[in-house]
Amino acid sequence: MDLLYGVIVFLIIFQVVTFFQLPVLQRLMYYLGSVAVIALLVIFQPELRLALSKFSVKGKKYREVSEFDKFLNSMTHTVFRLAERRMGAIILLENQDSLEEFSSKAVLVNADFSPELLETIFSITTPLHDGAVIVSGTKIVSAATILPLSDDTTQLSKSMGTRHRAALGISQQTDSLVVVVSEETGRVSIARDGIMTRGVKMDRFKGIISSIFNPPQYPLEQRFKAWETLKQWMSS
Repeated sequence: MDLLYGVIVFLIIFQVVTFFQLPVLQRLMYYLGSVAVIALLVIFQPELRLALSKFSVKGKKYREVSEFDKFLNSMTHTVFRLAERRMGAIILLENQDSLEEFSSKAVLVNADFSPELLETIFSITTPLHDGAVIVSGTKIVSAATILPLSDDTTQLSKSMGTRHRAALGISQQTDSLVVVVSEETGRVSIARDGIMTRGVKMDRFKGIISSIFNPPQYPLEQRFKAWETLKQWMSS
């Protein structure tokens, strides 16, 4: 309010100087006003940045990608934090095939994903840790989910137990991506399409999930040019 009062007083004085046609004072106030504008931009730069950040200048797709990237980073750090602590976990990331058949028989959560919630679920002191968590989009749908076990144990080593068999089993029946944290070794594995990939590192983990759930989007102009190129190649 003090700043607003100062601006009002400055404008009143400027109108008085203009009315009485005082050229020297008028020029000085022009210079003072120019310096004041720059000073205000410098002083209130954090507040201006915060205000501008609230205006969405991107499309809906950009916001969705940003939300997914935030979710992916949070998921990655949480999974590998569980691995460091050797807290066993199995997480299903729903893809095209619905997992409602399994979530409806489990403990429904229906909450936004958060690292604290996921770590709490897989804590051995809670009754929900013995089972799988189903994640749809960026929401945790259910916990303590019972999954079918795979009969094919050729991909499983002696250090792998029920969680890995369940991950392999559900990946053979659905197109979901299944993340498993080993309680014995602390290693992170990913099961998809009936194939178990063991010892996945953090960068590869993010790359696999991003390539499946967040495919690259190409501008319409690029897709049109690619289609024209393809038609020319086929007609030649």
